Amino acid sequence: MKTKTAATTKLIDALSARIRLGEVMDEVERKNTRFLVSRRGKPKVVLMSVEDYMKNILKEQGSLAEIQLTAEKTGLSRLAEEDIETEIKAYRQARGRKSR
Repeated sequence: MKTKTAATTKLIDALSARIRLGEVMDEVERKNTRFLVSRRGKPKVVLMSVEDYMKNILKEQGSLAEIQLTAEKTGLSRLAEEDIETEIKAYRQARGRKSR
């Protein structure tokens, strides 16, 4: 069983991140590296693995995967924006009727 080491953070500028995105993603996943991406010398975003995100940010193992699987099973992962808006409106209308 392979154990991942603690995350290390590397600085990278946006242009380099864009040019080397595949390589950066591989390092994020394989070596548990986080990249702090800057634009014009100012930090803008952090790239980190999904596992790292779930462990340190989301803090509920499996939640993201559970949401994705539920969306796929119910067909919600294939909804167009208009369909999503229709679902939201229908839910709000149904909720409004129950509270009256």
